[in-house]
Amino acid sequence: MNKNVPSPQAAAGAPSAPSAPKRSLTPRRRAREYALQGIYQSLVMRRAGSLPNAAAIAKQLAEDPGFRRCQHDLFQGIFAGVLERTDELEGIITPALDRPINELSPVEHAALLIGTYELAMDLAVPYKVAINEAVELAKTFGGTDGHKYVNGVLDLLAQQLRITEVQAS
Repeated sequence: MNKNVPSPQAAAGAPSAPSAPKRSLTPRRRAREYALQGIYQSLVMRRAGSLPNAAAIAKQLAEDPGFRRCQHDLFQGIFAGVLERTDELEGIITPALDRPINELSPVEHAALLIGTYELAMDLAVPYKVAINEAVELAKTFGGTDGHKYVNGVLDLLAQQLRITEVQAS
């Protein structure tokens, strides 16, 4: 098998996990990774002027062999929740940015949407977990220092969205 042939996700423009080092993923981490890939595809399509088809994106992701090992309800909650509330989430994120949101890389943008969604909409997820998971997604799929930017923005948002929880820690 030729290792230089891109995966179906890479060929479709979605970020793919690095091939090395191999790491053990929890079903929850895997669900967030698939959600990031789907949100990434949606963002790229929007930037190109196309209307994303969430059902088609989810179907494509579900065909990946690793998808069966993810926590499906978490994937669906994050993926659908972010896509349904993208404008609202971007309204929360934008004041914390040092540049226009459309200048973010799609990976940073997707990681910020996921982190903000969990901070604002899923109070069962501790704020430190929401931030850490989004940072790990940015480390895995993003550029060299993108995770630092994601961390800084989400830390600022946590102080606004989860002030009681942040002050208690």
